[in-house]
Amino acid sequence: MTILGHDREIATFRAAMVGNRPPHAWLVAGPKGIGKASLAHRFTRQLLAESADPQVFGDVPPNHPTVRLCDAFSHPDLFVLERLPKDAKTVRDLDRRDWPANLERARNISIDQVRGLRASCSLKPSLSERRIIVVDAIDDMERGAANALLKILEEPPAGTIFLLISHAPGRLLPTIRSRCRLLRFEGLADDVMTSVLAAGVPGISSGEIGALVQQGKGSPGRAMAMAGLDLDKLQAAIAKIAAHGDPDNAERSALALSFTPRTQARFEAFLGMVPQYLSQRARGEEGAALAHTIACWEEACRLGTSASGGSLDPAAVALRISAIVASLAPTRASA
Repeated sequence: MTILGHDREIATFRAAMVGNRPPHAWLVAGPKGIGKASLAHRFTRQLLAESADPQVFGDVPPNHPTVRLCDAFSHPDLFVLERLPKDAKTVRDLDRRDWPANLERARNISIDQVRGLRASCSLKPSLSERRIIVVDAIDDMERGAANALLKILEEPPAGTIFLLISHAPGRLLPTIRSRCRLLRFEGLADDVMTSVLAAGVPGISSGEIGALVQQGKGSPGRAMAMAGLDLDKLQAAIAKIAAHGDPDNAERSALALSFTPRTQARFEAFLGMVPQYLSQRARGEEGAALAHTIACWEEACRLGTSASGGSLDPAAVALRISAIVASLAPTRASA
């Protein structure tokens, strides 16, 4: 499996795991969608394969028995804690790796799941001297489950390594954070994002890639979730309205009519794109122009917050926001 970016984080993890006393718990932290879970599972394959096979070090061949077991979620020394399906019957006949991406799940990782983990940890690892526990994500644990996990972290079973994935580590119990070594992931650089999107979304245009990179903010997962929304066309419409003011209201009307309750995802993207456009524009301004752009940014943010979640009519909100953008045109600003 090829993973682009995060070279520093990978090197840090590998260096720390060499020796007789590697960290027993890692807090794998960073924004959503940047590849933390993918790398955690890559680390899992590496650690379990190295422990079982002395000839393996570093990247593990994809046909290695450990890789096949891990990919099938059937390795006896790998435990993955995640939110379970809300209705177990929906996946009863499916292999774990075939669960649908939009599967409805329980709200939290439960205390019963952690208790089951404690029972498994009372036994020795089966295929090597290591056991890996991946929690994806620890942010999803109910309070009782977090406290139960803390007891295991305080007295970890021999050979057990925890990979705790977190999107918001500051919200975790301080006692859990203090027992983990932090591996913080940052957003990917634009050139890496471009490569990831080009490989992950076949047939995507360069214009849409550019828009997705800008909106993804270093997160391939966030960007890919917006693929197919024609964000490059939204960017072009915003810039055109800002440049010419749309005196006959044609551009604003067409833009507003493109949003309906059925295009909520695209509308949500638009709500974020306008403040971002205004913020970038303000960086090159000063004086009255800067003050006006800041006022527009504040109003666009206010409207976006009110409309997010589908509580207001998308077309009406889009008209109001695009009118704000139109006021930036030189002829209108000087009027």
